[in-house]
Amino acid sequence: MWKDFLYYTKTERQGIIVLVVLILGVYAAPKLFSVFTRAEDTDRTGNEKFDKEYHDFISSLRDTKPHNTSSHSFQSFPQKEIKLAVFDPNTADSTTFLSLGLPSWMIKNILHYRHKQGKFRQPEDFRKIYGLTEEQYQTLRPYIHITKDFKITKDTVRLLTAQNIQQDTLVKYLPGTIVSLNSADTTELKKIPGIGSAIARMIVNYRERLGGFCRIEQLQEIHLKAEKLRPWFSIDADQTRRINLNKAGMERMIRHPYINYYQAKVIIEYRKKKGVLKNLKQLSLYEEFTPADLERIEPYICYN
Repeated sequence: MWKDFLYYTKTERQGIIVLVVLILGVYAAPKLFSVFTRAEDTDRTGNEKFDKEYHDFISSLRDTKPHNTSSHSFQSFPQKEIKLAVFDPNTADSTTFLSLGLPSWMIKNILHYRHKQGKFRQPEDFRKIYGLTEEQYQTLRPYIHITKDFKITKDTVRLLTAQNIQQDTLVKYLPGTIVSLNSADTTELKKIPGIGSAIARMIVNYRERLGGFCRIEQLQEIHLKAEKLRPWFSIDADQTRRINLNKAGMERMIRHPYINYYQAKVIIEYRKKKGVLKNLKQLSLYEEFTPADLERIEPYICYN
């Protein structure tokens, strides 16, 4: 009998299960909602705490002032003790200069001056060092001692005076004398009226860079009056040295006054991509070369 009351069909059993689940869900929902709410509050509180700490940190960075704003500060290294002592700038080594309080870059300038410019003949010559301030010079001046080997003696002055007199009394050429501009040395050039040692060196140095003059007007490129000097010079264009555009490297080409870096680069790129150069028309399409540029370099180039 009791089995009749407890027997349920499959559909009824499924309905009962669904009903039980719904009842349990109704009772459990408030508890689950409260748990999620507490978790969300906890996350919000944590985020707010993090934001506060972050902003406090940023504010502390803004309020912090650097200890040293100088762009040339070397405070990370202990400074070497300065010991002023007598020294000869012609023979002192880098250690001596360091002990005098001079920075390494200035010491390099001093050694470079000694190598390129010669000797310090008197204490005032030390002023020539690039970067040396007047204050530094006045501090070191009492300690500069030029030894006898480097001083300008009376005999040296007498010798220099004799050389100057000899240069001043150098016999000049008479009008009508013709000198080869591409082969004359400085001694011969100085015999031309109006040309001294400095101008003679300028002509020879520029001639070396060019590979020889092909026109008298090229003297204007070193700020000389070509028309005034024209009667004294002859020019043999066959004496010019030419650059092989198909073999010369970048360094060789840019040494020439008429070829700049970008033009040399175009020539090298052309050789790589298109092959051998046969004439300057092949370069005329490049914006790096103007017609005047091509005309100017023509006497100084060859192709084989």
